[in-house]
Amino acid sequence: MGEGPLIQIGLPVSLFIIMLGMGLTLTPRDFRNVVVYPRATIIGAIAQILLLPVLAFAIAWLLALPGPLAVGLVIIAACPGGTTSNLFTLLARGNVALSIVLTVLASFVTILTLPLFTNVAMQLHMDSSEQISLPVVPRWRPCW
Repeated sequence: MGEGPLIQIGLPVSLFIIMLGMGLTLTPRDFRNVVVYPRATIIGAIAQILLLPVLAFAIAWLLALPGPLAVGLVIIAACPGGTTSNLFTLLARGNVALSIVLTVLASFVTILTLPLFTNVAMQLHMDSSEQISLPVVPRWRPCW
């Protein structure tokens, strides 16, 4: 699929307008409630970051999926939710502030968990000795 002006310009602009409109519906009090009552944040983060990939491993095992499909399922389950989840939360009249906080948390933690879950899935389902690594911390190099 070619990348025309509709994709390169229209999509980012429309996403910006949607996110701006969603953000204008929020108040600082909404985020205060998420911080003061952290139970939903903790449960949501654990479910999204740990339970969803574990469920993907279980589904791949139960359905005896071929290696590439099993690894792909685990990768999709381990990826963080994007801005679309926040939009769906808004449309469903859910807690948008909680959805945004969970998206941010998952995005940060995924830097570490995505390579971990991907490597485990590849070792279990692909019999691969390949390791995937992401440069989380830049390597220190002496200047001399």
